[in-house]
Amino acid sequence: MKLKKILAVAGLVIASTVALAACGASKSSSDSNGDQKKTLRVGIMTLDDATEPVWDHIVDAAADKGITIKLTEFTDYNQPNEALQNGEIDVNAFQHVYFLNNWNSENKGDLVVAGNTLLSPIHLFSGTDSDGSAKYKDVKDLPDGATISIPNDGTNESRALVLLQAAGLIKLDVKDGELATIKNITENKKNLDIQEIDASQTAQTLTSVDAAVVNNSYAQSANVDYDTTLYQEDTSQNLSDWVNVIAAQKDWKDSDVADAIKVLLDVYQTDETAQLIYDSSNKVDLPAWDGAPTQKELAADSKKD
Repeated sequence: MKLKKILAVAGLVIASTVALAACGASKSSSDSNGDQKKTLRVGIMTLDDATEPVWDHIVDAAADKGITIKLTEFTDYNQPNEALQNGEIDVNAFQHVYFLNNWNSENKGDLVVAGNTLLSPIHLFSGTDSDGSAKYKDVKDLPDGATISIPNDGTNESRALVLLQAAGLIKLDVKDGELATIKNITENKKNLDIQEIDASQTAQTLTSVDAAVVNNSYAQSANVDYDTTLYQEDTSQNLSDWVNVIAAQKDWKDSDVADAIKVLLDVYQTDETAQLIYDSSNKVDLPAWDGAPTQKELAADSKKD
């Protein structure tokens, strides 16, 4: 089954928010014949070479279990949770735990985690010259006054600043549980010019900045060369806040699509899906559910192939 045959257009979905909001996710998933219980509407970010093979597999595996998955692609992080809260989709799969919790807090939402998917460590990429080559080979090579672009949404900005701190470029003073902003920078010996950019645009800035922190979903869709990485998150550390999840409405277990969501989780959290996540992301993304294969195991299976 090809995804393009079942993809909804995000713009049309957003335009229908008012009409669908009154129905709610648990009711809008059933038609008069009850057939829609077997259809699950899943919101994701725009498909790319890393994610399309994974969702191709998920769609086919769910179909084998009698569930039709209809994917809706979104172009930025502001849309999928609104669509889920309003009942336009049944679940979404695009965000990490911290982003979900922060969105709930800021929007008086009550979305919940239905299951874990993957961990996508973020990278600090070197800026590039016109021929695509990296301007710098090591984070220590960044000059005084270097310009670095980072995502401007609260959770990803905080994550990016913590990455810069781990790389030895800045120091932060942040209370436990609070998000870091550029105002929390207490030491910036290189006088870095840190520019807050929409996350979807950070990859496009690489030709005009010295370095950029780019979320993997955008790095992969923009074909950013991972060999230009100057620094990345250490996956041996506790990164539980940054585990990506499948999110649902709080009462999803009592909804008409409860069984369909359980099928989605069943077919997602398998060794086959884990290997696809790892291989299709060029060994960047890692499965993050309980019992998932380790990075060492995934690497070994990749060599066999």
